[in-house]
Amino acid sequence: MALPSYNHRDPNGMYTFSSRPRPVEVRSKYRPREPSQEQTQREYGNIKYDRRVVRGNTVNQSLIPRVYPATNERQQAFRRRAIARRQERDYLRTKTPEALLSRQHVDVQTDLYLEELSNVISATDIECQTDKFMDKPATPLFIPAKTGVDAETQIEEGELFDFDLEVQPVLEVLVGKTIEQSLLEAMEEEELACLRNQQRIFQELRNNELAEMQRLQEQERRRQEEKERRIAQQKEVLKKEQETVEKIAAQAFSQQYLAGLLPSVFTSLRNQGYFYDPVEKDVEVNFLPWLMSEVNNQLKKRDTARQILDNMIYKLTLERMDEFKQLEPQQDSSDP
Repeated sequence: MALPSYNHRDPNGMYTFSSRPRPVEVRSKYRPREPSQEQTQREYGNIKYDRRVVRGNTVNQSLIPRVYPATNERQQAFRRRAIARRQERDYLRTKTPEALLSRQHVDVQTDLYLEELSNVISATDIECQTDKFMDKPATPLFIPAKTGVDAETQIEEGELFDFDLEVQPVLEVLVGKTIEQSLLEAMEEEELACLRNQQRIFQELRNNELAEMQRLQEQERRRQEEKERRIAQQKEVLKKEQETVEKIAAQAFSQQYLAGLLPSVFTSLRNQGYFYDPVEKDVEVNFLPWLMSEVNNQLKKRDTARQILDNMIYKLTLERMDEFKQLEPQQDSSDP
């Protein structure tokens, strides 16, 4: 049952609308296919258990709004699923194998009644003759109507133009221009000849100057090379002289340094045994070790013989002592 609403008019003449508060309806998470009788009725719940209501401090909470897909997105999703199912069905359906090499598949009718298949379109040619028409005549030119009054004047021969008299200035100009042009061409040819002569003379002078310049350059180059060679030879001579002086100084210094060094070196080498008498060295290296080894062998042999003799004497003494011990009881018994 819907709660009544109230409309009233304030003193200023404005209408206002107000209604009593009512609880929020509880909606199910999933929409059923056929709503039941219980779901058709309105369901009310406590807002304390509504997930959309946030309780407590909301400063540090990050609320993510729940986004419901739009109708277009749902339709696109359904369309994609349908296309995927169609592709899967086409993929699983048995297909005709590919044709062998140099062969091809041909469409064959499998119906109960055969019909003729033809790609040729039947066509017919039809003609019709029209009546001949006369050509259109040419459009006449437009001639405007004459206006005004015609007048005429009679001119006798020689009144307007006398050829012999009128041609004199023109002829004078033509003859003068021709003569002037001829003179200019003759002067131009003479000037060109002079210019060619001057150019030939200048070319000869230039060639002579170039030859002289090349000769001077070659002479300067030879002088420069000779100068550089002489300088290099002089530097080489000075370098050899410097090296000779350094060698002489080094030789003198080495002789002076080795004058007192050689006796001390030979003395130290002799003390360290680098210089020795061959006989003495042979005696010390070969004879004395052999002699010592032979002496040691002889001493070992004597020591061995001495030990054997001591053992023999020790055994003999023990035997004699045993004999003396056996003889003592006999003497004691013969005394009474």
